[in-house]
Amino acid sequence: MATRRTQPRNNKARKSGEKSSTLRIIGGLWRSRRLTFSAAEGLRPTTDRVRETLFNWIAPVLPGANCLDLFAGSGALGLEALSREASSATFIDQSPIATQSLKNNLQLLKAQNATVLNTDAVKWLSTAAPEASYHIVFVDPPFRCGLVQQCIDYLQEDSILCKGAYIYIEIEKEAARPSTPEHWHLHREKEAGQVRYMLFICED
Repeated sequence: MATRRTQPRNNKARKSGEKSSTLRIIGGLWRSRRLTFSAAEGLRPTTDRVRETLFNWIAPVLPGANCLDLFAGSGALGLEALSREASSATFIDQSPIATQSLKNNLQLLKAQNATVLNTDAVKWLSTAAPEASYHIVFVDPPFRCGLVQQCIDYLQEDSILCKGAYIYIEIEKEAARPSTPEHWHLHREKEAGQVRYMLFICED
């Protein structure tokens, strides 16, 4: 995921002082591939441990799925999904640094089934009219910003989620479980370190 960041005024200065980090894809076509991404301030990629658990949970529905990675940041979740035979992935992040790194890595992987949007995820959801509904949505926003509930409210729109869609939500451990629609069934829930993560199924 990614937090709100300010783009440096001088691109040349940003490049000279920019730090990078690496991301390892755990399974699938690109298994064990390591990708470099710009370590922009506030970036908190989902850990390998949590990703491995999550993708074990969604393995039966992942092949052929249309995925939406909100607050994508490094793209860890969407890239893992594509590696494991998802049909497509839409990555959304408001940081130009994060989205440029994502585009570079998708080009490196020769991925043709991905879309990267440099925009505010909540605002995008409020006006979204996707050509096809999503089977899997990853919601991993900055902690302590109240963004999870806003995303849930917009995701209830019929045009965004397929019937039977899986919605993954990652929040800080101490936070209360967000309020979800009655037709969202809590399928799995777990904690790791300071993170609490949940998987819901939209049953209607």
